[in-house]
Amino acid sequence: MNVHDYLALFFGTQEPLNPALVAGAIVLSFLLAILIATVYQVTFRGFTYSRSYIHTMVLGSMVTCMLIMAVGNNIARGMGILGTLAIIRFRTPVRDPRDAMFLFACLGVGIACGAGTPMVAVIGTGLICAAALLLHWIPFASRRDYEGLLRFIMPVDDAETAQTAQEILKRYCSSFYLLGMRDAEQGDAMEFSYQVRLLDPAYQQDLVAAFKKAGGFSDPVLLLQRTTVEL
Repeated sequence: MNVHDYLALFFGTQEPLNPALVAGAIVLSFLLAILIATVYQVTFRGFTYSRSYIHTMVLGSMVTCMLIMAVGNNIARGMGILGTLAIIRFRTPVRDPRDAMFLFACLGVGIACGAGTPMVAVIGTGLICAAALLLHWIPFASRRDYEGLLRFIMPVDDAETAQTAQEILKRYCSSFYLLGMRDAEQGDAMEFSYQVRLLDPAYQQDLVAAFKKAGGFSDPVLLLQRTTVEL
Protein backbone atom coordinates (compact mmCIF):
# COMPACT_ATOMS: atom_id res chain seq x y z
CA MET A 1 0.00 0.00 0.00
CA ASN A 2 1.25 3.46 -0.87
CA VAL A 3 0.85 6.66 1.11
CA HIS A 4 -2.37 7.55 -0.70
CA ASP A 5 -3.94 4.24 0.30
CA TYR A 6 -2.99 4.75 3.96
CA LEU A 7 -4.47 8.25 3.93
CA ALA A 8 -7.66 6.93 2.33
CA LEU A 9 -7.88 4.26 5.02
CA PHE A 10 -7.55 6.85 7.78
CA PHE A 11 -9.61 9.70 6.34
CA GLY A 12 -12.16 7.51 4.56
CA THR A 13 -13.49 7.38 1.03
CA GLN A 14 -17.16 8.03 1.67
CA GLU A 15 -19.04 9.41 -1.30
CA PRO A 16 -21.04 12.64 -0.77
CA LEU A 17 -24.50 12.10 0.69
CA ASN A 18 -27.50 13.62 -1.02
CA PRO A 19 -30.14 15.55 0.98
CA ALA A 20 -32.88 12.99 0.30
CA LEU A 21 -30.78 10.14 1.73
CA VAL A 22 -29.87 12.13 4.84
CA ALA A 23 -33.46 13.23 5.49
CA GLY A 24 -34.82 9.74 4.83
CA ALA A 25 -32.42 8.11 7.30
CA ILE A 26 -33.18 10.64 10.06
CA VAL A 27 -36.96 10.38 9.50
CA LEU A 28 -36.76 6.58 9.59
CA SER A 29 -34.82 6.68 12.87
CA PHE A 30 -37.46 9.07 14.23
CA LEU A 31 -40.36 6.78 13.30
CA LEU A 32 -38.70 3.64 14.67
CA ALA A 33 -37.74 5.43 17.90
CA ILE A 34 -41.37 6.56 18.25
CA LEU A 35 -42.42 2.91 17.99
CA ILE A 36 -39.93 1.84 20.67
CA ALA A 37 -40.98 4.74 22.90
CA THR A 38 -44.65 3.74 22.53
CA VAL A 39 -43.87 0.18 23.58
CA TYR A 40 -41.94 1.58 26.55
CA GLN A 41 -44.98 3.63 27.59
CA VAL A 42 -47.30 0.63 27.30
CA THR A 43 -45.04 -1.66 29.33
CA PHE A 44 -43.94 0.93 31.92
CA ARG A 45 -44.70 -0.16 35.51
CA GLY A 46 -42.68 2.27 37.61
CA PHE A 47 -43.76 5.31 39.59
CA THR A 48 -41.50 8.04 38.20
CA TYR A 49 -42.72 8.40 34.63
CA SER A 50 -40.75 11.05 32.75
CA ARG A 51 -41.96 12.71 29.56
CA SER A 52 -38.51 14.17 29.00
CA TYR A 53 -37.03 10.65 29.06
CA ILE A 54 -39.35 9.66 26.21
CA HIS A 55 -38.23 12.70 24.25
CA THR A 56 -34.61 11.79 24.98
CA MET A 57 -35.12 8.36 23.44
CA VAL A 58 -36.52 9.79 20.21
CA LEU A 59 -34.11 12.71 19.86
CA GLY A 60 -31.16 10.51 20.86
CA SER A 61 -31.94 8.16 17.98
CA MET A 62 -31.98 11.04 15.49
CA VAL A 63 -28.79 12.59 16.83
CA THR A 64 -27.01 9.24 16.69
CA CYS A 65 -28.15 8.74 13.11
CA MET A 66 -26.78 12.16 12.18
CA LEU A 67 -23.43 11.44 13.84
CA ILE A 68 -23.03 8.08 12.12
CA MET A 69 -23.70 9.64 8.72
CA ALA A 70 -21.26 12.45 9.52
CA VAL A 71 -18.53 10.00 10.50
CA GLY A 72 -19.04 7.49 7.68
CA ASN A 73 -15.88 5.41 7.37
CA ASN A 74 -13.62 8.31 8.32
CA ILE A 75 -11.52 7.40 11.36
CA ALA A 76 -10.38 10.97 11.91
CA ARG A 77 -13.95 12.24 12.12
CA GLY A 78 -14.87 9.42 14.47
CA MET A 79 -12.06 10.26 16.84
CA GLY A 80 -13.00 13.92 16.76
CA ILE A 81 -16.66 13.27 17.53
CA LEU A 82 -15.71 10.79 20.25
CA GLY A 83 -13.54 13.42 21.91
CA THR A 84 -16.33 15.98 21.66
CA LEU A 85 -18.89 13.65 23.23
CA ALA A 86 -16.49 12.83 26.05
CA ILE A 87 -16.73 16.46 27.17
CA ILE A 88 -20.52 16.25 27.59
CA ARG A 89 -21.69 15.13 31.04
CA PHE A 90 -25.12 13.49 31.31
CA ARG A 91 -26.07 13.91 34.96
CA THR A 92 -29.56 12.42 34.80
CA PRO A 93 -29.35 8.95 36.40
CA VAL A 94 -31.12 6.00 34.78
CA ARG A 95 -32.04 3.91 37.81
CA ASP A 96 -33.87 1.09 36.05
CA PRO A 97 -31.69 -1.08 33.77
CA ARG A 98 -34.77 -1.70 31.62
CA ASP A 99 -35.01 2.02 30.89
CA ALA A 100 -31.37 2.00 29.84
CA MET A 101 -32.07 -0.84 27.40
CA PHE A 102 -34.88 1.09 25.73
CA LEU A 103 -32.63 4.11 25.38
CA PHE A 104 -29.85 1.92 24.00
CA ALA A 105 -32.31 0.38 21.52
CA CYS A 106 -33.18 3.84 20.19
CA LEU A 107 -29.49 4.68 19.85
CA GLY A 108 -29.00 1.38 18.02
CA VAL A 109 -31.76 2.33 15.60
CA GLY A 110 -29.99 5.62 14.93
CA ILE A 111 -26.71 3.81 14.29
CA ALA A 112 -28.32 1.36 11.87
CA CYS A 113 -30.12 4.11 9.95
CA GLY A 114 -27.02 6.30 9.81
CA ALA A 115 -24.87 3.40 8.64
CA GLY A 116 -27.15 2.84 5.66
CA THR A 117 -28.72 -0.45 6.84
CA PRO A 118 -32.45 0.35 7.15
CA MET A 119 -33.42 -3.33 6.97
CA VAL A 120 -31.43 -4.02 10.15
CA ALA A 121 -33.12 -1.07 11.85
CA VAL A 122 -36.65 -2.09 10.85
CA ILE A 123 -36.33 -5.81 11.64
CA GLY A 124 -34.42 -5.10 14.87
CA THR A 125 -37.05 -2.63 16.05
CA GLY A 126 -39.87 -5.08 15.31
CA LEU A 127 -38.25 -7.94 17.18
CA ILE A 128 -37.20 -5.77 20.15
CA CYS A 129 -40.73 -4.36 20.51
CA ALA A 130 -42.26 -7.83 20.20
CA ALA A 131 -39.90 -9.17 22.88
CA ALA A 132 -40.66 -6.24 25.21
CA LEU A 133 -44.42 -6.75 24.84
CA LEU A 134 -44.08 -10.50 25.34
CA LEU A 135 -42.07 -10.05 28.54
CA HIS A 136 -44.67 -7.52 29.72
CA TRP A 137 -47.62 -9.85 29.20
CA ILE A 138 -46.19 -13.18 30.40
CA PRO A 139 -45.29 -13.80 34.08
CA PHE A 140 -41.62 -14.43 33.25
CA ALA A 141 -39.31 -13.44 36.16
CA SER A 142 -42.19 -11.92 38.11
CA ARG A 143 -42.70 -12.33 41.83
CA ARG A 144 -45.92 -12.40 43.77
CA ASP A 145 -47.16 -8.88 44.45
CA TYR A 146 -48.34 -9.67 47.98
CA GLU A 147 -44.98 -9.81 49.69
CA GLY A 148 -44.39 -6.94 52.05
CA LEU A 149 -42.92 -5.44 55.20
CA LEU A 150 -45.03 -5.45 58.36
CA ARG A 151 -44.24 -3.10 61.23
CA PHE A 152 -45.94 -2.79 64.60
CA ILE A 153 -45.17 -1.68 68.16
CA MET A 154 -45.88 -3.75 71.27
CA PRO A 155 -44.89 -3.58 74.95
CA VAL A 156 -41.54 -4.89 76.13
CA ASP A 157 -41.40 -8.39 77.67
CA ASP A 158 -45.10 -9.11 77.09
CA ALA A 159 -45.20 -12.85 76.36
CA GLU A 160 -48.96 -12.95 75.84
CA THR A 161 -48.91 -10.15 73.26
CA ALA A 162 -45.95 -11.75 71.51
CA GLN A 163 -47.86 -15.05 71.28
CA THR A 164 -50.87 -13.21 69.84
CA ALA A 165 -48.63 -11.65 67.17
CA GLN A 166 -47.33 -15.08 66.17
CA GLU A 167 -50.86 -16.46 65.92
CA ILE A 168 -52.00 -13.57 63.68
CA LEU A 169 -48.98 -13.96 61.42
CA LYS A 170 -49.57 -17.71 61.05
CA ARG A 171 -53.24 -17.10 60.27
CA TYR A 172 -52.69 -14.67 57.36
CA CYS A 173 -49.12 -15.36 56.16
CA SER A 174 -47.59 -18.32 54.41
CA SER A 175 -44.19 -17.27 55.73
CA PHE A 176 -42.76 -14.48 57.86
CA TYR A 177 -39.29 -13.51 59.01
CA LEU A 178 -38.20 -11.09 61.72
CA LEU A 179 -35.98 -8.43 60.15
CA GLY A 180 -35.27 -6.24 63.16
CA MET A 181 -36.33 -4.65 66.43
CA ARG A 182 -35.74 -1.22 67.93
CA ASP A 183 -36.79 0.77 70.97
CA ALA A 184 -39.96 2.83 70.79
CA GLU A 185 -41.86 5.13 73.13
CA GLN A 186 -38.72 5.95 75.15
CA GLY A 187 -37.90 2.31 75.81
CA ASP A 188 -41.33 1.25 77.07
CA ALA A 189 -42.11 -0.62 73.84
CA MET A 190 -40.40 -2.27 70.90
CA GLU A 191 -40.99 -1.79 67.19
CA PHE A 192 -40.87 -5.06 65.21
CA SER A 193 -40.27 -5.37 61.46
CA TYR A 194 -41.30 -8.57 59.66
CA GLN A 195 -40.84 -9.64 56.08
CA VAL A 196 -44.14 -11.38 55.31
CA ARG A 197 -45.71 -13.28 52.44
CA LEU A 198 -49.50 -13.27 52.57
CA LEU A 199 -51.53 -16.38 51.87
CA ASP A 200 -53.82 -14.32 49.65
CA PRO A 201 -53.64 -10.71 48.41
CA ALA A 202 -57.09 -10.10 49.91
CA TYR A 203 -55.57 -10.47 53.39
CA GLN A 204 -53.80 -7.10 53.24
CA GLN A 205 -56.41 -5.19 55.23
CA ASP A 206 -57.36 -8.20 57.32
CA LEU A 207 -53.81 -8.56 58.62
CA VAL A 208 -53.59 -4.94 59.73
CA ALA A 209 -57.12 -5.03 61.16
CA ALA A 210 -56.30 -8.15 63.19
CA PHE A 211 -53.39 -6.38 64.91
CA LYS A 212 -55.58 -3.35 65.65
CA LYS A 213 -58.38 -5.46 67.15
CA ALA A 214 -56.10 -7.74 69.18
CA GLY A 215 -55.09 -5.01 71.61
CA GLY A 216 -51.61 -4.41 72.86
CA PHE A 217 -50.32 -3.36 69.43
CA SER A 218 -49.97 0.15 68.07
CA ASP A 219 -49.26 1.63 64.63
CA PRO A 220 -49.44 -1.58 62.56
CA VAL A 221 -48.30 -0.79 59.01
CA LEU A 222 -48.03 -3.10 56.00
CA LEU A 223 -45.82 -1.93 53.10
CA LEU A 224 -46.33 -4.00 49.99
CA GLN A 225 -43.29 -4.80 47.90
CA ARG A 226 -43.15 -3.63 44.29
CA THR A 227 -40.63 -4.43 41.57
CA THR A 228 -39.39 -0.81 41.60
CA VAL A 229 -39.20 -0.33 45.37
CA GLU A 230 -36.60 -1.70 47.74
CA LEU A 231 -37.91 -2.27 51.26
